[in-house]
Amino acid sequence: MFEAAELGRSLSKSEFEKLEPEIHSKFLQLQQSLRKSDKSLIVIVSGVEGAGKGEIVDRLNRWFDTRDVQTHAYWDASDEENQRPWMWRFWRDMPARKTISIMFGSWYTRPLVEAAYKKISEAQLDQTLTEIQELERSLIENGTIIIKLWFHLSKEEQRSRLENEAKVKKFKKSPLLEDFSANYDRFAVVCEHALRHTDSGFAPWHIIEATNYRYRDIATGDAIIHQLSIALESEPETKANAEISSKAELTDAESAHLTVLDKVDVTQSLSDKDYGEKLTTMQARLHELAWQMYAQKRNAVIMFEGWDAAGKGSAIRRITSAIDARLYRVIPIAAPTDEEKDHHYLWRFWRHIPRAGRITIYDRSWYGRVLVERVEGFARENEWRRAYQEINNFEDQLLDHGIVLCKFWLHIGKDEQLRRFRERENDERKQHKITEEDWRNRENWDAYMLAVNDMVAHTSTSRAPWTLVAGNDKKFARIQILETVCSSISAALSQQN
Repeated sequence: MFEAAELGRSLSKSEFEKLEPEIHSKFLQLQQSLRKSDKSLIVIVSGVEGAGKGEIVDRLNRWFDTRDVQTHAYWDASDEENQRPWMWRFWRDMPARKTISIMFGSWYTRPLVEAAYKKISEAQLDQTLTEIQELERSLIENGTIIIKLWFHLSKEEQRSRLENEAKVKKFKKSPLLEDFSANYDRFAVVCEHALRHTDSGFAPWHIIEATNYRYRDIATGDAIIHQLSIALESEPETKANAEISSKAELTDAESAHLTVLDKVDVTQSLSDKDYGEKLTTMQARLHELAWQMYAQKRNAVIMFEGWDAAGKGSAIRRITSAIDARLYRVIPIAAPTDEEKDHHYLWRFWRHIPRAGRITIYDRSWYGRVLVERVEGFARENEWRRAYQEINNFEDQLLDHGIVLCKFWLHIGKDEQLRRFRERENDERKQHKITEEDWRNRENWDAYMLAVNDMVAHTSTSRAPWTLVAGNDKKFARIQILETVCSSISAALSQQN
């Protein structure tokens, strides 16, 4: 692949001075088109140490209007980043729609370095590269344009720059250059393997020869202009098509479909005496386990989905009352804000992944994409269908980091929900809990039943199973949830020991 780079290409000063203003003008035109679109742009700047990547980043910030540009450099991960899944730092920096992120280094840096120094096997490298491809595909399908630039230098040229940094004008010596130069052959093999693995039709690599800095800069500009122009010219789905492919009516056969929720025995219950004893025991156990997690620097994510009035809030309170307030956060998920709508739907959940020793509790979650957004027609069919795999990939990354993940669906019968709705309407202390949206959701009960069935079928994995909670009796539901959380945390802590 590196052989494809046009070795030895050069550009005279006069040629550069003629072409550079044209490229600058075209960049500003395309950026204006990006502002009018529903898309965002990520430019990944990677390549051989000593190729002048820092100069390229400076050049891009001059060619673009920097009011819409954020540059992110990825060197050693901070303690804050190391306490979370490794992709967290990149999700945090994802650009909003109409804006640009220049990534100096990227999600490629860590796996390439670890593979070159044999900290991970080739199989582990390939697994990570596949995860990266899935990330890029997911971002692109959500409207992000990704342009990947790899700057190449021959071994001889890199060694020459190490020995004489004044050879290239404005050359900035990387602190990594000497070490990488000593291991050039090892890095070359790993990098070429990685580039071949991830050179996809939807996110191709642009390999640019960097010996001559003027040629390097103009070739970079040409590559960005070409790919960005094509991406901005592609027509999005029309509103009409989106509506046709989203909110579908149930057929008679579908409305009679037996789902996993039909198999939940909602008649299960606990006596007041048993509930009181179990609650005291399980909350004491959870309090102890939370501090053990803190000591062992383990984190947990607990998420709740379920019917309106199923008791999610009261179940969460029984969890949080057992845990020191310094160790947890509850994230209530409502309709996305304008800022959240401008990002991939998983962005707002990645932001709240807890650091080591902490617990995040989501009151509703990323499953909204395949539940309310599917049923209410807020997501197109192709969007919610591909979300199953996106969610599985997301949860796999949490689990690979060692995060304890508990997923609860609180199920109640339709008659029990109606009883609770009426109770809320008639109790001044609870009237704020019932809204017109609750009644509207109830009208779509059968559609939600099917959506939940599909959700469980596609995302209840051996690593991240769903717990379907029988919720007609709130006491029974709370104890089932507490027992599941304690069991999950205890199993994770015992594996670590």
